[in-house]
Amino acid sequence: MVVAAHEPLGFDGLLVLVEVDVRRGIPQMDLVGLAEGAVKEARERVRAAARNSGFELPLDRILVSLSPASIPKEGPGYDLPIALALLVAGGLVPDAGCAVMALGELGLDGRVRPVRGILAAVASGLRHGIQRFIVPVANIAEARALSQGQVHGIECLSDAVGILRRIRHGEAPLDAIALAEAPRLIAQSRVEGDFSEIRGLFRARRAAEVAAAGGHNILLFGPPGSGKTMIARRMPSLLPDLPEKDAVDVTMIYSLAGLLTDEAGLLRSPPFRAPHHSASREGLVGGGRGLRPGEVSLAHKGLLFMDEAPEFHRDALQSLREPLEERRVSLARAGRSVRFPADVQLVIAANPCPCGNLGREGKVCTCSLPDIQRYWRKIGGPLLDRIDIRVPLRPVDARELIGPAGETSAAIRSRVELAMARQGARFASMGFDRNSKIPPGLIERYCILDSEASSAFEHAVGKLSLSSRACHSIMRIARTIADLDDGENISEDCLLEAIQHRRYGDGDYYWQDGR
Repeated sequence: MVVAAHEPLGFDGLLVLVEVDVRRGIPQMDLVGLAEGAVKEARERVRAAARNSGFELPLDRILVSLSPASIPKEGPGYDLPIALALLVAGGLVPDAGCAVMALGELGLDGRVRPVRGILAAVASGLRHGIQRFIVPVANIAEARALSQGQVHGIECLSDAVGILRRIRHGEAPLDAIALAEAPRLIAQSRVEGDFSEIRGLFRARRAAEVAAAGGHNILLFGPPGSGKTMIARRMPSLLPDLPEKDAVDVTMIYSLAGLLTDEAGLLRSPPFRAPHHSASREGLVGGGRGLRPGEVSLAHKGLLFMDEAPEFHRDALQSLREPLEERRVSLARAGRSVRFPADVQLVIAANPCPCGNLGREGKVCTCSLPDIQRYWRKIGGPLLDRIDIRVPLRPVDARELIGPAGETSAAIRSRVELAMARQGARFASMGFDRNSKIPPGLIERYCILDSEASSAFEHAVGKLSLSSRACHSIMRIARTIADLDDGENISEDCLLEAIQHRRYGDGDYYWQDGR
């Protein structure tokens, strides 16, 4: 019988084979295969769990090999596969006659505790032809998310042994009824606020809708209390639920990061991550011990919100440039290289100056021009270039605050879904699905201007001295606005609105008059 485990290394992980050799000699258990920390301690946990579950391990020399031997093995998830392989090798449990992947941490009393990376492990096992999986019962919903293979949930080591015996004799699994009736992972409920709670700020609301529809990165800047954070935290309510493949990928990333709770549901809602401004570079892009995913990967297919962006460490902010371009993170450490997906929409909020009073009526800004320039230099031109939409905000006056509620998130989301469907159909065979991802070489093909829009674009480029990247951003934004308006080509109105969304930030990083 082949007993397999899984090393959560990168997004795909690595299949690990557990081999056991029992021979005469001084009673001792040796672990080889670059086993680290918690894996080495598995020797004692396995002995105690087996004894307390009614099994007497052979008093012989035992060698446990974790293959491939060149990759370090970490974590307590190897306890269960080592225990099962040892029981089979010692003749205490019959050989199941097929490959089995087992994952779980053993308690000294034989109970099996949940571990991280279950969904990635099942996906890896299926790719290698394994169809039987034994996992902790707390992880069973996660393991069954792919609706493939036969997944058995256990509470203790004795349950796993019982499953192996039934597989050997061709009997139905103990939890066959539960497997047939178990629902798919329950979708994560939406918890964000509604756009109807935002009063006034019509231009910012429209910019958020355009950004959500086209997947454009967006910058919100203005004095404290002008609504930057409120808008950003309600943007997830404008996005539809994730399709099946994206939902599985997002759930897999959260599983690898150890952020799924017991019996957690499939993460159907687009993720929203808002790291604190003290976050390190490793915290944002990933890495550290174990090469775990960072915030940019945890926001895959969702939103990464950087509140008070100039307060972040400069190196942490600049580390986002490559993931935003490549839509993935590649980490190389000590001869190992792993990858994580990072297809995110960046939402940045910032004050106009260090004191926050620039452009605020009735307040005096005490910042000098060099102070303001240093403040915005923390974000930097290269990162700012990757932000299509820039929105200046001012505090809403009292009349708007007590005015009628705005349009609901559900109403806006219906338009966003239609625009996203148009993009999906347009780019079906191109390897991308949103207007924000249109390569420069294909802009002329997909962003077609009518005659009036073409004249207006030429005039705007000359008057505003727009760079090539700014021109491309305007064309992508205009394409999204046309999709929201169900237009085949880009009209002059769509183009002029796109210019208004893009014009701020190129050399005038602080406050500009506008609503």
